[in-house]
Amino acid sequence: MHPPDPVLRLDGAAQDLLFRQARSADAFTDEPVSDATVEAVHDLVKYGPTAFNQQPLRVVLVRSPESRRRLVGHLARGNREKTARAPLTAVLAVDRDFHTQLPRLFPAHPQVAERHYAQRPVREASAVLNGALQAAYFIIGVRAAGLAAGPMSGFDADGVTKEFFTPGRHEVLIVVNIGRPAAHPPRPRGPRLGYGQVFTTV
Repeated sequence: MHPPDPVLRLDGAAQDLLFRQARSADAFTDEPVSDATVEAVHDLVKYGPTAFNQQPLRVVLVRSPESRRRLVGHLARGNREKTARAPLTAVLAVDRDFHTQLPRLFPAHPQVAERHYAQRPVREASAVLNGALQAAYFIIGVRAAGLAAGPMSGFDADGVTKEFFTPGRHEVLIVVNIGRPAAHPPRPRGPRLGYGQVFTTV
């Protein structure tokens, strides 16, 4: 465990849980992930910021054997077995028609939908950007529950959309396996770019 950082408000254990010791997982124990756990994760991460509070993320939780078979058939070969064995898989998509909810979600500016998102290309780009933000919040929330996430991008997006969402309205972003990791990661953590390689002061 890292010593406390006087600048950060999170204690060292929380920093390790969410970032320093957290790893993407490929193998999980058989311990189930309850709906109550997922709801608790959502109740935490729903407060993450999105533009005009648009919240475009939509999630399907894949639990049943039949639904898992439907999903696995659209995954890249290397992602199939680990998904078939995971206690829970979440399919994260965005709602391109998020703007219909904006009068309720952003009451301070009830005209925001027609002023900023009347054009479909603008709306779709914003949905992907803000949905990706929410997907990242979701992964951090899974870690906050003491679980590991295994996010994957290797899948037939059109096929997964047709199975679980509404084509034309939704766009699948990522598939995430969730559970308690079964073993130590098979390889060392990859290096990270240093502060000076990422940040420039002007």
